[in-house]
Amino acid sequence: MRETHIDISDLVYPIFVIEGENIKNPVESMPGIYQYSVDRIDEELERINESGVSSILIFGIPEHKDEKASEAYNDEGVTQRAIRHIKGKYPDIIVIADVCLCEYTSHGHCGLICGNEILNDETLEYLCRMSVSLAKAGADIIAPSDMMDGRVAAIRGALDENNFINTPIMAYSAKYASAYYGPFREAADSAPKFGDRKSYQMDVANVKMAMRELQDDIDEGADIIMVKPALAYLDVIKEASQRFDYTIAAYNVSGEYSMVKAAAKMGWIDEERIVMENMIAIKRAGAKIIITYHALDVARWIRVN
Repeated sequence: MRETHIDISDLVYPIFVIEGENIKNPVESMPGIYQYSVDRIDEELERINESGVSSILIFGIPEHKDEKASEAYNDEGVTQRAIRHIKGKYPDIIVIADVCLCEYTSHGHCGLICGNEILNDETLEYLCRMSVSLAKAGADIIAPSDMMDGRVAAIRGALDENNFINTPIMAYSAKYASAYYGPFREAADSAPKFGDRKSYQMDVANVKMAMRELQDDIDEGADIIMVKPALAYLDVIKEASQRFDYTIAAYNVSGEYSMVKAAAKMGWIDEERIVMENMIAIKRAGAKIIITYHALDVARWIRVN
């Protein structure tokens, strides 16, 4: 009689790769999540491979940051080297490469800046460079999360011009300026040094605008569209699933993860039941792909049960 089921194939697991050697840094605000250097990432890859989860979303944390995010499109950058390593050892793992400048800029914003202004159009060239560099490294899917207007069309054109015509784009289409991202900014070392991201991420109060953003990305050539965060925006996922005959991804973000972990640590909730109920809610709303830091636990619970 059950109408909604969670499958291991629904899950995408985010990982963080940091420049350096012999590094396994715990993310204090996200219990169980670590930053790994490339030479230590096999520890995480083995866990992923054993879990049955077949897709990962990779974020890179460079040592050098500057105003033009030069390490983002460096073919020898930490993310590019990590992707080559992963695809060399585990070629069947689907590597989704996040495309955004925030982890690579000295100011922490997702685009280039002039004073306190975010330069939308000028940023597109650098997002294209990053996308092509990551595709060359072996990324299976390019996932722009920057929320600059017009970036999906620009990236699609750049990928096609460089013979990556079959590389799909998973667009962070309805990405809200949410307070739920706090722990991620510790994990990715990407907090903005001034202001906030409300000028280019979405107002948390808006749904109609989300539908326009989703439609724009579809029109520009996105293959998968995403709503982020997931749990506080189930209504947006539902609306999108009813309006668009398109694959929808939802990102169960760091703050959602950390709240569950904190409550479970205090013994206030049953972690497994809460997490599985959250996963079902996200899928029931209409998401076909669930990006979550709980992915390896969910996969284990699915196998056991």
